[in-house]
Amino acid sequence: MDHLFQGSALNAVDAKGRVSLPAFLRQVVEKRGDSHAVILAKHDAFPCISAYDRGYGAVQHRKLERLGEALETDPARAAEYHARNLLAFGTTEDVPYDPSGRIVLPPMSRRKAKIADLALFIGAGETFQIWNPAEFLAHPAIHEDLKDVARYRLEEKGIEL
Repeated sequence: MDHLFQGSALNAVDAKGRVSLPAFLRQVVEKRGDSHAVILAKHDAFPCISAYDRGYGAVQHRKLERLGEALETDPARAAEYHARNLLAFGTTEDVPYDPSGRIVLPPMSRRKAKIADLALFIGAGETFQIWNPAEFLAHPAIHEDLKDVARYRLEEKGIEL
């Protein structure tokens, strides 16, 4: 992957689930392909949305195939491969963004990630994540330095949680 998702931003989400996809994320999506859309899915480990460009699905599939090959000699773990494959592809939604960069977060994705009026965008290399900032700050697995980034983004907009 030549272009990685890096950085963070905090944006408001309206009542219909519309939110502006930060420009630094859109630039990566557009450098990786010619689409103006992102794929959204339930993150496999965190209570947030995992997001990526349309082309990343093939990369993810190859990674899962390698896992499947590693597990094929252990029939007891074959279900693990199938469950991860279903999670990776069965929970996705293809979401285009308009010329101003707005997307509509699907209701199911918003519910699973507990996103209400704010969305915290965090670059994660090959993908990026969309969090409810309060959930992000409360999550025990999130490093304190990352929580400082979220606090800064909130302070920057004059928001107290």
